Amino acid sequence: MRGWYYLMAQLPSFSTQQTAPLPISEEYFLDLCSRFLDKKTYDIVSGISLEPPRTCIPTGSAFLDSYYDWERKLRFSLASIRAQKMKKEFNLPQDLSFAPDIVQIARTASGFDSPLETEQFLNESRMNAVRNFTPSNYFSTDSVFSYALQLKLATRIKQFNEEAGLASYRMIYDQILGEST
Repeated sequence: MRGWYYLMAQLPSFSTQQTAPLPISEEYFLDLCSRFLDKKTYDIVSGISLEPPRTCIPTGSAFLDSYYDWERKLRFSLASIRAQKMKKEFNLPQDLSFAPDIVQIARTASGFDSPLETEQFLNESRMNAVRNFTPSNYFSTDSVFSYALQLKLATRIKQFNEEAGLASYRMIYDQILGEST
């Protein structure tokens, strides 16, 4: 318990707003974790990803399993909606069922005209899901896992730049036009 206290006490809070700087990097966070966590827990923390496995693989954490299940279903729901729009077939796993909130998030996200707005909405939805799944016990492994996911999401959010996105879009668009002529 003492290790948890020292680790959690050193982790600063941060804003997920795109313009606010992060007070801690993922590398520094992992360095702190390596000092205060046992090897098994550290291995889980260092393996946390924003992209869950395609199939359900237990992580040993109720929090991570719940979040990964939510994220997996969101991605399948988004893929299904995109396939319908493109009039393509998309086969969902047979045992998969979607909660209404996940379907609503996917529908709302697919309704935006701007890819940047879509990503901002999805990141906000993901951050809300992480917070909803986070246990109330601040000094627990799941709280460390939650912090890791929130930090990864915040880092991802801060990488979005409208000007760079438009430049990339124009470059890809020009490449497509160049290939078709």
